[in-house]
Amino acid sequence: MTEPIISGADGNEVFQAAYIPKQKGPTPEDHPSMKAYISTFPALGQVTQIDKITTIFTALLEVDESRASHPWQISLWHSDGEQWREVPMDPLRNTSSHPVALQPAMINSGASLTRLYFTTPLAIHLPTNFTIKFRSGPDQAWKWVKDHQGTFDGIVIMKTVTSQTAISSNLEDYVEGLNPILKAKNYRSQSPGTTLWAVEAPIDAADGDKSTIKEIKFGLPWGAGKFTRWFALIRIWSPWLAPRQGKSSFQLDKEAVMCSFLSNSGKHLVLLAISGVDDVMTMFKSDNEGNVILRIRNDGSSAETSHVLVGLGDNFESANAAVMYHARGVVVAAETASSEQQKEMEALKEGDESTKLWAENWYDGLTYCTWNALGQRLTEDKILKAVETLAENNINVTNFIIDDNWQSIDYRGHGQFQHGWVEFEAEREAFPQGLKHTVQLIREKHPSIQHIAVWHAILGYWGGLAPDGKLAKTYKTVEVVREDAKRRNLPLGGKMTVVAKEDVQKFYNDFYQFLSSCGVDAVKTDAQFMLDTFVSAKDRRDLISTYLDAWTISTLRHFSVKAISCMSQTPQILFHSQLPQNKPPILVRNSDDFFPEVPTSHPWHIFTNAHNALFTQHLNLIPDWDMFQTVHEYSAFHAAARCVSGGPIYITDVPGQHDLDLIGQMTGPTPRGKTVIFRPSVVGKSLDQYNGYDDDNLLLVGTYHGAAITGTGIIGIFNVSQRPLSELIPLSKFPGTIEAQLYVVRAHRSGLISKPMQIVDTKSLLYVSLGVRGYDILSAYPLRGFVDEKKTETTWIANLGLLGKMAGAAAIVDNRMTKLENGRIVIDTNLKALGILGIYISTLPTISWKDSMMITILGKVLPVHTISVSKVDEHVLEIDVEKAWKELELRSGWSNEVEVMIHFNPSH
Repeated sequence: MTEPIISGADGNEVFQAAYIPKQKGPTPEDHPSMKAYISTFPALGQVTQIDKITTIFTALLEVDESRASHPWQISLWHSDGEQWREVPMDPLRNTSSHPVALQPAMINSGASLTRLYFTTPLAIHLPTNFTIKFRSGPDQAWKWVKDHQGTFDGIVIMKTVTSQTAISSNLEDYVEGLNPILKAKNYRSQSPGTTLWAVEAPIDAADGDKSTIKEIKFGLPWGAGKFTRWFALIRIWSPWLAPRQGKSSFQLDKEAVMCSFLSNSGKHLVLLAISGVDDVMTMFKSDNEGNVILRIRNDGSSAETSHVLVGLGDNFESANAAVMYHARGVVVAAETASSEQQKEMEALKEGDESTKLWAENWYDGLTYCTWNALGQRLTEDKILKAVETLAENNINVTNFIIDDNWQSIDYRGHGQFQHGWVEFEAEREAFPQGLKHTVQLIREKHPSIQHIAVWHAILGYWGGLAPDGKLAKTYKTVEVVREDAKRRNLPLGGKMTVVAKEDVQKFYNDFYQFLSSCGVDAVKTDAQFMLDTFVSAKDRRDLISTYLDAWTISTLRHFSVKAISCMSQTPQILFHSQLPQNKPPILVRNSDDFFPEVPTSHPWHIFTNAHNALFTQHLNLIPDWDMFQTVHEYSAFHAAARCVSGGPIYITDVPGQHDLDLIGQMTGPTPRGKTVIFRPSVVGKSLDQYNGYDDDNLLLVGTYHGAAITGTGIIGIFNVSQRPLSELIPLSKFPGTIEAQLYVVRAHRSGLISKPMQIVDTKSLLYVSLGVRGYDILSAYPLRGFVDEKKTETTWIANLGLLGKMAGAAAIVDNRMTKLENGRIVIDTNLKALGILGIYISTLPTISWKDSMMITILGKVLPVHTISVSKVDEHVLEIDVEKAWKELELRSGWSNEVEVMIHFNPSH
């Protein structure tokens, strides 16, 4: 089954029909190759009343080729809450009306699968539940898809654009049993088409060193039986967030930062709990009746207020944006940074040309990290061996991260969480000539490395400072007590020595000055959640914001934006440090670690990052989906996810174990010889927030590159289940697509391209089929039309970016298409790297392109043999810019981009 959401319009009303599977179930052994999927389209202009719409249901049945000729039948059953009704579906025999297949059908038990499509129009009341049954002929028994695949009933939900005058300002109308102790105020939202409430609850002061904790019943969003799905981001353990989804009963296994509820009428209610303001932390829980419960903790010495925001909207993204935008104002109003700190952050935010160049290299350069590659107990020899191997394989990384275990630590206690930091200098046996010597050799052995970062914990090391070490004797310290970690049974509990409040800023300035003197110009600051493990309310009050602010100022002062915040998805850090917009964005780890040796962790890792991004997209950061290895069972799966994430790409290959082809799909060489990644303009995030991890749906990660309307919508598609899956995906699913525009969609793995499509066309469906660990990236390119008066036909053109790259559209820096007075068409495109540029031209098969085209780089005409027509699609012109650049012996000059000019006469 599929879960597309399809948009159509009639007048001022916009509708969406959605099929949402309920839960995973067993797949019977009989006929394991038969699969059924269903998609619905509103039939435009056929709305009969506000709660009834005529939809076109399209179903896909995949069967073995040997059974394709059987007289298959599919029947649709539906109910709007009353009696179930049956409607036979007709075979869709006209192949030109079939969904577009950009991938081959899956192979099952050695036999190919044939796709059979069925369709029927149906006027239904909304919401409507539905399911289907099928059989191989009139004499055969019917099989319910629920029994055959374990896929439960679907639901069609209408989404309307609601007039603000129709929305009540009373939150009680949307939250059943809203607790009267709560103070709710209605605000004008900054997100169009939404309504917002700020909810406050009182919380008493901490009692000495003991925090005050209070649980308050909030209420039940929409009311019992009035919502069909919910989504939440929980604290899966102290440092990290992770998604949870459910159906009509709200049950959380851990505390949540935010949650959203989809009503039966298609509206979304998003709840956000704000922390980090006035030493108060607020989280969501649930009770046995499915009510939302507020868990409030006050570390402050005075009574304070807990803040919860509620956003109501016609879609999740708008309601989510409403609460996040308002949260910024709440946090700014309680900003604790001093005026001096604020001025420094503003100055650093402006930056200069060198700062911008550093940022470009840091964000968009390929990065190597030592963690999984070299393991623990680092030495200079291990690091230099890795650098030499990268150079030997021509892997031109821009950034190099020396991860944990370079520092001088005391190895006291049991395990790293008890170890304390001794001194700034690196461990003397492993780095006998010091950190500076190692850094110098790294740069000498691999000149492409621009930036070198080192790892450290925010408190120094996992166990803070060594009590008898040089650092503990240099700075004023305090002894704090930690609680144990809430996951993995980590032995965090107990006492640790840390720098006291008075000396934290000096400590960071001294440390970063030392690093700078060694040639280190970036840091990865880990274990930030440790600040949230302090048992004492006073310690939390004194140290959490002090360390966060000191670290922020020091990184900006010494390293500009070249910092990575890690293990920092604790509520206070999310709102205090990452939400405010008063400083440049930095890289922040977006999920728990990459665990190469744990097979089940890999699909979960991608699923978690995609859903965490629904929240972190609104923070002042660039999401880091963590490092991965290019030689691994899931390597390409991870690579594709990083390419659509909108964040950096780090590899952590064991020296000598590199997949150069995969690295080539993620990166490209610039005219200046650097290696860059192709990072889309928009953060990648899940397009189906209510689909659970065990629901056996394909994970769709949507992103976008370029300007509005003229840019490219991109969807990374991942099979995170343990069985092959096929789905039908509508064109409207692609971010940024609009109704009036024509598009072509290209699949990265096959290179196949769709026919031109519009989202208002009921045939604009894409067939996607992926095996276990399967992935693909689809890009929807807008077409620009040029009318040829002589031939009375239109030439449709799209710039596909660099072919062979997972996110090749993101290689486009600028793209301009114009038609001159003489009828010639000019395509002027700037690329951030060299490679094979693809141009879709609808009339290419009918023109003599060698005679009608001239293509230049820096004014030099390209050799004809560097230009060809794609073997995959005759409408695609392939321009080997990299080969031409080398043959013409071109030099970049001042620019780090390459400009390609294409002139052609569409009449020839």
